[in-house]
Amino acid sequence: MDENKQLIENENADEDNNETAAAEMTDEKNDGESAENSGDGENKKDKGSVLRDVLDIAESTMITIFVIVLLFTYCLHPVNIVGHSMVPTLNKNYDASMRKETDKVLMNTVFFDVKYGDILVINKDKNYLLDENGEVYVPSPFEAPSIDECIIKRVIACGGQTVDITDNKVIVDGKVLDEPYIKSGSTTVDLGAFEGQYPITVPEGYYFVMGDNRNGSSDSRAKCVGLIKKDQIYGKAIIKYSPLNEFDILIGSEKESKNDD
Repeated sequence: MDENKQLIENENADEDNNETAAAEMTDEKNDGESAENSGDGENKKDKGSVLRDVLDIAESTMITIFVIVLLFTYCLHPVNIVGHSMVPTLNKNYDASMRKETDKVLMNTVFFDVKYGDILVINKDKNYLLDENGEVYVPSPFEAPSIDECIIKRVIACGGQTVDITDNKVIVDGKVLDEPYIKSGSTTVDLGAFEGQYPITVPEGYYFVMGDNRNGSSDSRAKCVGLIKKDQIYGKAIIKYSPLNEFDILIGSEKESKNDD
């Protein structure tokens, strides 16, 4: 009787051990599956994160390109400077015979005011002179043909100001201008546009402009240029960006010292 009882207890113990082992194997299998599933989730998460980063970079790049295109389409325009009328501020080393690369500037075409010292890019399709009464008129081609080209000059006087040129001096509103920007050795003389009329009063909406190289500039002193009307202004030169080693901010250049070296 005792032997049968012991045999039954052993069989029950074996069954319990088998059940425990089976449970442990199931737990291990489940843990393995959970680990595998966890790895798949992390991989998917990493891939999704990388994709989002790539999309963010692409979006930022497209926005940057769009802003740059808008900026250069509507606000800033590159301009090549031809000629020597603005030496030494622009084209200091210009030599037409050697076909050297010219200076390049960025021109602001919107949201700018015009004041003394500004360097303007101008569409010189007409020239405006003053009659004996100080009224603006457009001369006939026989009297004074316009140069009919794009020019770049510095503002000397605005509407309402008086200009006088005498003894190689430029006088605005009764004060002799201090002009450190002009080319050394230049002499400022009248070129016939307002001969016998100085001092003149610049009408509102017009500007009196000159080149920094006074001996080599056709500007408001000459009949082929005369006064500049506001709607002839393309824009204001603000930066010289080429050649790169001569990079310069042109705003406020009227305060700079001579630099003819």
